[in-house]
Amino acid sequence: MNKLVGNKEVAETLRRFVATGRVPNALLFTGAEGVGKKQFAIELARCLVCANTNAHGACGQCAVCHRVGEFVNPIFEKGDESDFVFFSQHPDVGIIVPFRRNLRIGAVRALDREAHYRPFEAAARVFIVDDADKMNDAASNALLKTLEEPPATSHIILIAARADTLLPTIRSRCQTIRFAPVPVDEIERHLIDSCDFSPEDAALAARVSGGSIGRAIEIVPASFRTQRSAMLGVLKAAAVDNKRELLAASEEMADAKNKDEYEEKLGVLQTLIHDVWLLVNAADVEILNSEIEAELIQLSRQVSSPTLARWLGEIEVMSENFIVNINRKIATDSLFVEMAGR
Repeated sequence: MNKLVGNKEVAETLRRFVATGRVPNALLFTGAEGVGKKQFAIELARCLVCANTNAHGACGQCAVCHRVGEFVNPIFEKGDESDFVFFSQHPDVGIIVPFRRNLRIGAVRALDREAHYRPFEAAARVFIVDDADKMNDAASNALLKTLEEPPATSHIILIAARADTLLPTIRSRCQTIRFAPVPVDEIERHLIDSCDFSPEDAALAARVSGGSIGRAIEIVPASFRTQRSAMLGVLKAAAVDNKRELLAASEEMADAKNKDEYEEKLGVLQTLIHDVWLLVNAADVEILNSEIEAELIQLSRQVSSPTLARWLGEIEVMSENFIVNINRKIATDSLFVEMAGR
């Protein structure tokens, strides 16, 4: 577990579980998106199936260790194609994943069946429930049945960014492990050492990642700067009540050809507004987008703190509504017009 980035306390807790042979049959890994929960789950699985586990965890060198981490990301066209446990190259380590934004009951039932089989190669089987907070009531109740009588040789790890949305009865049957955001300096060092980022790009990605190493790795700095420039234009237009420019920006942002960047741009807009809010409310504050601090300071003189807070609330509500597939063009028009009205 020494190679994992961030959350050293979590790594130590899991190491103690393995060393004492007391790994719970049901674990809940919870924390913000991208802080490493899935990577920690895979590493724990590696510790449970590796034949050469030592005081520091799995050996990381044997064929078993390498096979555990080799997952093929499934691509679904229909919901029922996700109703399976997808195994790594090791037959005792599997994962269930959502179809779009819904973790289906069929996938949970498949997990229940597999969890009751004895291990094929190792002393235990490990099943990861990715995005467990995307279960509906039917899937939650199906999982609850499995957790009520967990097989002795199976370990189930739930990964959830929003654990509060899980049934209380599910949470009560799991040992909860809470993950914190990864410190900026650790993310920056990892990006330089392992991901071939330049120091300048690593500093940018680490700052704007929100403590999410997963998000930091996915950031393409040049593309981020382009998106940030566009969203800065939105803020400037809102500050002077330029509805025409805002509606043009909405048209561009919600265009089908740009759909893969939509939520990223919305996230960038959110960080810019938050930075301006910080500049309005505090002196000598450290902001995420320090490269454009002068422009954000200018905006902080044009927009009030309550207005910025309201904008942030509107974006939060809008993001939550994506779960029910809202019309993005209409929602973006509404958001931008609301921002212009102040």
